[in-house]
Amino acid sequence: MLNRPSLARYAWISVAAALATIGLKAWAWWVTGSVGLLSDAIESLVNLAAALVALWVLALAGRPPNEAYAHGYSKAEYFSSGFEGAMILLAAGAIIWTAAPRLLTPTSLEQVGVGLAISVLASLVNLAVSLLLLRAARQHRSITLEADARHLMTDVWTSGGVVLGVLLVTLTGWERLDPLIAIAVGANILRTGYLLLRRSALGLLDPSLAGERLDAIHGVLERFRSQGIGFHALRTREAAGRSFVSVHVLVPGDWTVQRGHDLLERIEAEIRSAVPGSSVITHLEPLEDPLSLADEGLDRGTA
Repeated sequence: MLNRPSLARYAWISVAAALATIGLKAWAWWVTGSVGLLSDAIESLVNLAAALVALWVLALAGRPPNEAYAHGYSKAEYFSSGFEGAMILLAAGAIIWTAAPRLLTPTSLEQVGVGLAISVLASLVNLAVSLLLLRAARQHRSITLEADARHLMTDVWTSGGVVLGVLLVTLTGWERLDPLIAIAVGANILRTGYLLLRRSALGLLDPSLAGERLDAIHGVLERFRSQGIGFHALRTREAAGRSFVSVHVLVPGDWTVQRGHDLLERIEAEIRSAVPGSSVITHLEPLEDPLSLADEGLDRGTA
């Protein structure tokens, strides 16, 4: 079973950052009148909603397994990333809806220097929190924290675009640049929301392990295979921060039950060590019996 420390403290940091940036960006919009800066403030409302949902989901995902949910609650993390993706799509629509009228009736900007300074400060807050959450997400394999971190980092880049737009309006005097860049920001946010929704949907389908984790499992099995032990029907899946591995182990039929059991314990321990946070199930079979190979397709729709 995967034992992770409580990740709620990171969600609280995200909540605090969202409140701070909402205030800063709303202030920047108020002093400049820039719809680009307003679009940035609207996206921060999404950050706050996502952080609050993440706080609830991380508390739920941290619950231990029980009789009703024998594999735990880790999949709840996909609800958070899916919700965040949906909220991002709504925010993008609101940004484009707000900016479009300004293309027809552009408005001059005021106190640009003050507004940009405030917006840059808000971006620095988001950048610091994003890097913190991303590091924690990788350490604890939390898709909830990763989704929050990716969204905040997108916010940093889009804020940079908005700041650039306001500067260009100031330098060129072409006021329609402000709503045009706001619409571009909205389009970029649409892409982020789509990617988060897609990843959440795929996560609910229990994809197999890949990359370094799968290579690590094969490495363990190969070490035992060199000792004359056989394997087949390796199946893996991941669910948010947890990994699940099952494999059939073939040993000489004249082994004692105790010897076979001891071997399985070693194999399971080495896989858990190679893939931290994994749940491993092994099944012992006699190497010489042809029927041992008849169930290679077990759980794959074949007999």
